[in-house]
Amino acid sequence: MLRPSRPPKRRELPSVLRRAREFSGFALPGLFLYGLLVLVPIGWTVAQGFTDRNRFDPQTSWVGLDQFRRLLEDDQFWLVLKNTFVVTAIVVVVPNVLGLGIALLLDRESLLYRLLRSVFFTPVILSGIVVSVIWQSVLRPDGVLNKVLADAGVESAPGWLSDPSIALYSISGILCWQMLGFCVVVYLAGLNGVPKELYEAAIVDGAGWWRRFGSVTWPMIAPAVTINTVMLLISGFKVYEHILVLTNGGPGRNTTASIAFDVIEKGVRGDRIGYAAAEATIMLCIIVVLSGVVLRLLQRREVQL
Repeated sequence: MLRPSRPPKRRELPSVLRRAREFSGFALPGLFLYGLLVLVPIGWTVAQGFTDRNRFDPQTSWVGLDQFRRLLEDDQFWLVLKNTFVVTAIVVVVPNVLGLGIALLLDRESLLYRLLRSVFFTPVILSGIVVSVIWQSVLRPDGVLNKVLADAGVESAPGWLSDPSIALYSISGILCWQMLGFCVVVYLAGLNGVPKELYEAAIVDGAGWWRRFGSVTWPMIAPAVTINTVMLLISGFKVYEHILVLTNGGPGRNTTASIAFDVIEKGVRGDRIGYAAAEATIMLCIIVVLSGVVLRLLQRREVQL
């Protein structure tokens, strides 16, 4: 007696291909725009870094690593690189610490606290130019801050934007003020995601506030720490508008200039497109490496629920 033959197994490949085709219908337009608006300009900039291109000479020659060699021998490049690292270090630490503290204070449900959240987030939605203009009126020699200091008895008020020794820190403080609201919102979102049962269990075990923060809150908001740190790192490296409006790279020569500011100065005003492209390429490499290292280190402590 012949046994009935088993129906052939359905192949998964057509189903996979069908899902891939459906997914590509949504993803391809976005990938096309991303490649056109992001990857192509990056590739073009990197390629220009290997040339001696400028706007006034139609003849562009391939010079290889010559622009990068000249860049590394330029003392001004190392100065703006140092300035950028100083600003980035301040911007990564200060808003992170203050943002977490403010988020812990605002982690309550009431109309007042919701209004305060909006107040702290307002500077984030303002452009860097608007923020710089506001603070320029505050920090100028006859500005609000110096008048307050004079009323308090300070005879010689500092030149917040004219003193080379503190101008860079003034710009860093303004950027910290603008990014503080972003950190607060991200940390509030992380705090809202912490299960209340963990706090209740910690209270039952007799844990005080510091113990609950160290054992429950801090591990559970690790993803928020990662997001804030990476975003602040990138913001510090690409600061430009604040420097342009407040000091224009001064006082003096490049005492407050960042890499982003120097790239635009040399590429647009100085017409040294190849040199500026090489500098932008180095800046991109530094950001990619630092962001990758920070992500790898911080993601190790993230708790998976």
